[in-house]
Amino acid sequence: MNTLLKALISNSSNELITYARYIEAALYHPEFGYYMRDKQKIGRHGDFITTSNISDLYGRMMAKWFSLVCKRAQLAPVFCEIGAGNGRFAKAFLQEWKDKLQTPLTYIIVESSPFHRKLQQELLLPDFPIVQVNSINEVEAFEGMIFSNELFDALPVHVIEKHNGELYEMMIGIRNNDLYEQKVPLTNSDILIFLQESKIDLKEKQRIEVPLAMVEMLREISRTLLKGVVVTSDYGYTNEEWMNPRRTKGSLRGYFKHQMVDDVLQHPGEMDITTHIHFDYLIQKGEQEKLELISKIRQDEFLLKAGILKELENHYDPNPFSEVSKRNRAIRSLIMPTGMSSYFHVVIQQKGLNINLSDIFRE
Repeated sequence: MNTLLKALISNSSNELITYARYIEAALYHPEFGYYMRDKQKIGRHGDFITTSNISDLYGRMMAKWFSLVCKRAQLAPVFCEIGAGNGRFAKAFLQEWKDKLQTPLTYIIVESSPFHRKLQQELLLPDFPIVQVNSINEVEAFEGMIFSNELFDALPVHVIEKHNGELYEMMIGIRNNDLYEQKVPLTNSDILIFLQESKIDLKEKQRIEVPLAMVEMLREISRTLLKGVVVTSDYGYTNEEWMNPRRTKGSLRGYFKHQMVDDVLQHPGEMDITTHIHFDYLIQKGEQEKLELISKIRQDEFLLKAGILKELENHYDPNPFSEVSKRNRAIRSLIMPTGMSSYFHVVIQQKGLNINLSDIFRE
């Protein structure tokens, strides 16, 4: 990876690259990128954990809810998951569909990582028919639902700061085999447009991430979805929350063996890199791409509306290791105010439909 970064930096103007270019290489380079490598990343032996890896309940609840949405909105049962990781969400979803719903379903997985595609095949085939593609560009336009869990937080971002009233973009260089950061006057017009559209006015010495890649992803999602619903589960802040004094250093960070790392220039290609997403910008740019907002709610509230409490077993089992006890604990962990779900929000958008929140949840 260091050889690759040396070449990228030495071949760039002023021998500096943006954080976005660095993150793209560190995470997505076909050979050296973190997500592309043959390495376990999710779970106890990886670097981080996701909601769908706590329990199969998340995937099963999403399958039930998707079935309801299809009936209420008269949609074809076509479900597209972008970034399916190890495939555990897909397995839970497909198992629920097979056990309870038993109607024809098309399940499309968009996955750029060959390692993850292999894991998904091992976990899902031949029991569950799936369609795997490398990029969303390969998906033919369809009607249905597009779902992602922690997708936008893993996209490359630019980093800017304000000093003495002037805006600077933080760039990355290399010296004596060590990566270093250097600020240069901000000239990227797309970043300036982002600040103007978001109405974000940085305070002195404030740092923030700029998600230009988000715009292209939303454009591709809208191109792919002729009619239906887009569901985005992720963590992030509103514009107002971004301006909280506690967030003046931004949110860019890494996860290495379940330890948070503030300096993302460490362990390039060996560490997950993530950032909180701009929810207001996601909604605003979605509207421009004909993705109309239905709701933005916390993930635990979403699961409650979707009926997760009905999954609780009514009888008490004194054995804490029984399937009943483990399932009930998993449900509580997903809906407790201090649980993992409370840090996530679910953004629900629609295209070509005319539905509201009450239409897509059971009364």
